[in-house]
Amino acid sequence: MGIWSCLGTSLEEVKESLYNGKSGIGIEQERLTYGYQSALTGIVPKPMLKGLIDRHLRRGLSEEAEYALMASSQAFKQAGIDDEYLLNNEVGCIFGNDSSAKPVIEAAKIMDEKHDTELLGQSFIFQAMNSTVNMNLSTIFHLKGVNFTLSAACASGSHSIGLAYMFIKNGLQDMVLCGGAQETNYYSMASFDALGAFSKNMDDPTKASRPFDRDRDGLVPGGGAAALVLEDYDHAVARGAEILAEIVGYGFSSNGTSGISQPSDEGCARAMMRAMEDAGVKPSDVDYINAHATSTRQGDMYEAMAIDKLFRGEHALISSTKSMTGHECWMAGASEMVYSIIMMLNDFVAPNINLENRDEHTEHLNLTSKTVDTKVDIILSNSFGFGGTNSALVARKMK
Repeated sequence: MGIWSCLGTSLEEVKESLYNGKSGIGIEQERLTYGYQSALTGIVPKPMLKGLIDRHLRRGLSEEAEYALMASSQAFKQAGIDDEYLLNNEVGCIFGNDSSAKPVIEAAKIMDEKHDTELLGQSFIFQAMNSTVNMNLSTIFHLKGVNFTLSAACASGSHSIGLAYMFIKNGLQDMVLCGGAQETNYYSMASFDALGAFSKNMDDPTKASRPFDRDRDGLVPGGGAAALVLEDYDHAVARGAEILAEIVGYGFSSNGTSGISQPSDEGCARAMMRAMEDAGVKPSDVDYINAHATSTRQGDMYEAMAIDKLFRGEHALISSTKSMTGHECWMAGASEMVYSIIMMLNDFVAPNINLENRDEHTEHLNLTSKTVDTKVDIILSNSFGFGGTNSALVARKMK
């Protein structure tokens, strides 16, 4: 696995943030100057790529592709995959990404001012396409397998893992690099801010993201990238790989409601049930649920209803790591799987911070506002996106 997020830029750093309930949310003053209602965002460090890859390749990288490069490099290193292996074997690439706003806007500005396409150069096109992450990673790492971008709103990262799992399960690939990436520049989030969906609690940024809390006032945007190397079990064993966990279930559904941004408890529940059925597990087997909960009243409510329907009376602990990261959008499903596996490997459940006054829909949910040291063998991770796209993943600790 690899991670580049507001919680840290290494698995160890992120583990410490998760265990200590440390928020990565802060203020970007430029957002207010640009015209935002809220300056809150997850603060993600800019990668230093000079010396890592050559200038020619760097020019084609969008912001989110830079994050994905760093996370993928970490993942390949942990998997014991070097350049020689990648040159001589077939490895696929499926990444979740649903926007690339900055290069589009910057190119439009040049055209509006200069009216000359020759001034755009050759890099904007490779940064501006939604497939920017895949085309860059596949080129840089010489990947020869399946290669496409999954665009499914805030479930993109989760679906990318689910499809990689399906390709491997069906014998079509031995190994797939998968994950999700999200740009964090202020160009990318203006339309979300226009919805009035963002928290305006700028006096105390670390308290702004409050999933399941009665006093929440909206979500906080975040971003970065998360990468996982998925591999056929026998293939991994044959090359002596260290196996961290096993993806055992993938569930999906569409809400079919009349509103693009309208959640559905029934749609959420179907995705979770399908994932558990695919994994051959029951609600009583699940130890931890990483909730999608973004800190919006409607979204949190419908997910709480769905979890309550399936897990009331069960022992699974529940938290939303978005309380610390904000909503990492297109990467969220992938990063939250990384966060969950980190918890699994280190026997703890990270807290749902800022949960001070639970709302009425969480009365029967086993939410935790504090870190719990406990054995975690099976996890369920939820991701739900605009347009009613739902994804749920089940992972199990290797025995």
